[in-house]
Amino acid sequence: MLSKRASLQAVLATLLLACSFFVSAANLPDFTQLVEKAAPAVVNISTTQKVQKRSTRIPQEVPEIFRHFFGELPEGFEQGPSQQQRQSLGSGFIISDDGYILTNNHVIENADEIVVRLSDRRELVAELVGSDASSDLALLKIDAQDLPLVTMGNSDQLKVGEWVLAIGSPFGFDHSVTAGIVSAKGRSLPNETYVPFIQTDVAINPGNSGGPLFNLDGEVVGINSQIYTRSGGFMGLSFAIPMQVALEVAEQLKDQGRVSRGWLGVAIQDVNRDLAESFGLKKPQGALVANVDPDGPGAKGGLKAGDIILQVNEQTINTSSDLPPAVGRIRPNAKGKFLVLRNGSRKTLSIQVGERPDEMQLGLNSAAESEPILAGKLGLQVEIIPAGLKDKWSISNGVQVAEVSPEGAAAAAGIRRGDVLVSIASKDIVSPKQFAKLVENLATGQTVAVRLVRRGSPIFVALRVNE
Repeated sequence: MLSKRASLQAVLATLLLACSFFVSAANLPDFTQLVEKAAPAVVNISTTQKVQKRSTRIPQEVPEIFRHFFGELPEGFEQGPSQQQRQSLGSGFIISDDGYILTNNHVIENADEIVVRLSDRRELVAELVGSDASSDLALLKIDAQDLPLVTMGNSDQLKVGEWVLAIGSPFGFDHSVTAGIVSAKGRSLPNETYVPFIQTDVAINPGNSGGPLFNLDGEVVGINSQIYTRSGGFMGLSFAIPMQVALEVAEQLKDQGRVSRGWLGVAIQDVNRDLAESFGLKKPQGALVANVDPDGPGAKGGLKAGDIILQVNEQTINTSSDLPPAVGRIRPNAKGKFLVLRNGSRKTLSIQVGERPDEMQLGLNSAAESEPILAGKLGLQVEIIPAGLKDKWSISNGVQVAEVSPEGAAAAAGIRRGDVLVSIASKDIVSPKQFAKLVENLATGQTVAVRLVRRGSPIFVALRVNE
């Protein structure tokens, strides 16, 4: 009796497990129709670059297996200088039926020839319409008509946790499909200023670059661009360029062959906890303006050093890395609305942004001696700024740090000898004596923001006053 009951329970448990599996499987997305519809618009991109090859002598002792890589040449034959073609593989996708294709800039960079292979196996030489290294995007054109094309989606509507799918040519394997979810949005990567990346866990490998990232509706929401890896292959961290950014870049590349971006002419930094406290913020947020180019659009629009930019055109600025892409998306000479925090009060500025210059350079350091004045509460001595340093760093006021006590408040805040202190507690510093008086009036234990210039770069530090 007990044996029959145990057998029945086992059968029921097996049925429940099977039902649970099928219910779970039924909840998983089916990508088959999406792939059938979208894959024909995804292309393989190969490039060739002619490089000078040095003379190569094939030694007689080289094993036969390695000879294939040197080329089939007689033993002892010495090959002279020649032009060698280096191939690069990537992906792309068709955005118009008359042959415009989007891909990554790094896929076609420095290429002498770009070849696009379509899903029907046709291979066509592509013309480079334009490229933009700052966003890692390139627009190509092939001579063809009535091509299959992708459907554009809105990357701004993507949600973390949403399913996404990639189609590309990893390691040259055409139309490989991988899927995953959105891991995060608005990621800032080192040396990537103008792209708020979409992070996913979709398997992306070399050759996927430039390929599309789809949502479940079959719409392109991003362009697969980078992976984080220590091995050279996929490790669970993939990054895609949002489609809204890509479309804006593509439009400019098509119209003028290059990209122009909005520019404020300010230097910014993050707001940490101590700086947030000193500026009266409940939590660290925004982009702190450390310096303003007096001839730049930011200064003309009313921005000042010490302002904290909280919003740009209703877009919240959580960290300083959010500001460049927000400003960059404003067309030059157009106006943007900037919500800033200044001296504890919020105000909105309407600023006409300029066009970002190709390069900006700041001067380097210089030094001179002057009569130092002690600011005992901070544990430092300051002196007047040498005239040459003012010109090189474009500084109109401040004092130079002559000595820093290793046990003082200034040292604890990271202030160094040679720094130029420009303001303290939102008050401009005009002379060593005036600075000493300002410090003397600070309350013991008070946390204040100090704006300084170090080797030409302006930054803010939070400083707690000692007894």
